Amino acid sequence: MTDDSLNKSQKFVRIFEIVQRRGGVTAQDLMGRFDLDARTLRRYLSDLKDLGLPLRDEGTGNDRVLSLEPSYARSGVQLTLAEVLSLHFGRTLFTFLDGTSFAADLEGAIERLQPAIARSTIDLTRDLDRKFMAVPEHAKDYRSDPDKLDEIVSALLYSNPADAEYRPARGGFGKVYRLEPLTLATYRQGLYLFARDVAEDKVKSFAVERFARFSRLRRERFDYPTAYDPHAIVADSFGITSGPPEEVVARFTPDQAIFIRERQWHPTQRLEPLPDGGVRLRMRVNVGPELREWLLGFGTHVRVEGPASLADQVRDAHRAAAALYTDEAS
Repeated sequence: MTDDSLNKSQKFVRIFEIVQRRGGVTAQDLMGRFDLDARTLRRYLSDLKDLGLPLRDEGTGNDRVLSLEPSYARSGVQLTLAEVLSLHFGRTLFTFLDGTSFAADLEGAIERLQPAIARSTIDLTRDLDRKFMAVPEHAKDYRSDPDKLDEIVSALLYSNPADAEYRPARGGFGKVYRLEPLTLATYRQGLYLFARDVAEDKVKSFAVERFARFSRLRRERFDYPTAYDPHAIVADSFGITSGPPEEVVARFTPDQAIFIRERQWHPTQRLEPLPDGGVRLRMRVNVGPELREWLLGFGTHVRVEGPASLADQVRDAHRAAAALYTDEAS
C-alpha cells in the first residue's frame, strides 16, 4: 500500500510520525507524499494542534518546515550508533524485496525509529548509503505479485493452511497442494517456503515465485508442530535443496586453495593440504544442483574425487560445454 492510497486516519497517523523526525519535513513533501492539496494539509495540521501537540510551522508557502518542538517526548528508546548501522545493513541486504510489502514495512519501521537516534550520533549517521553498502546480487523479482507474498506471510503468522498451485521449474502443468506453511526462508536473493504437504505428510520447499496461486484458508487453523526445526531441513544441504547426504571429496589446484580456505562452505567440511600447494575438501552434503553448479564454476581448477556419480555429472557437463565451441556444434 502506497502513502497516497491510505485512508484519512492512516494518513493522519503517518503525518504525525513524519513530523517527529529531527529537522522536520516540508509542506511540499507532505502534499506530494500523501496526494494532498494545501487546504487538506491545513486541516490535518489543525487536527494535530487540537490534540495539544507542540507543532512548529516555520517559513512560508509550500517550502515551510513542519516539526514538533524538540522538548516533545518522542520516544523512550534511544538507538546507539551500532544499532543504527545494524538497521542500515538490514535494509540493504533485502533490496531484492523492493516494491513488495516487506520493503515498505521495513522502510516504515526505520522511519518510525528515526526520532530515537541519539543526538550525539545523528551527525555520524549521515551518508550511510555511501559509507556502507551491500553489492547487489542476481535477485528474483517479486514486484509483479505483492498480494501473493501478503497471503504467504499472513498464513505463516496465523497458522492458516492454504490451497496452492505450484509450477515446475522447467514448465509444464502445475500441481495442486494443500499446504501448512511453516517457514519463509531467504537464499541467494530469493524466497522459499517450507511447508507441509498435507497429502504426503511431508515438509517440502517451494520457490515462492513458482506459485501460480496461493490462497490461505482464513477460517481454518493448524497446530504448528512443536518438534519442527527448519534448520534441520537444510542441515545436510549445500544450499536450499534437501536430501540424503553423501561424502563429497574435491581436489582444488594451488591457485584456488587460498580461496577455498577462506570460507566455511559447510559445517562438516575438512581440509587437507596437498604437497603441490593445493587442498582437498571433504564434506558430507546432499548432492544437489547447487553443489554441481558450484563445482562447475571452478572449471579446470577442481577435480571431483567422489562420489563417482557426482564426478560423472561434472565431467559430462564440461564435455557438453566444450562441445558448444567445436566446429561441429557451430
